[in-house]
Amino acid sequence: MPITAFEIETLLRESFPDATINVQGDDGAHYAAEVIDESFRGKNRVQQQRAVYAALKGKMDGSNGELHALALTTKAPE
Repeated sequence: MPITAFEIETLLRESFPDATINVQGDDGAHYAAEVIDESFRGKNRVQQQRAVYAALKGKMDGSNGELHALALTTKAPE
């Protein structure tokens, strides 16, 4: 079953409640997300993206994942 941009944002909000989150895409499998959160301050890009993938709770895991591709931009607020 395909995942929606709203569902992705909802999952991300659970882990990053104060973040600025923008999810785009509507084909059910390929999305782009920007997550700007204070918790990313001092972390490198890989650490930031791992935190986002963890927030997705397995939705991108392997060929059975609901989310096939996510172009991800992460950063701390300026």
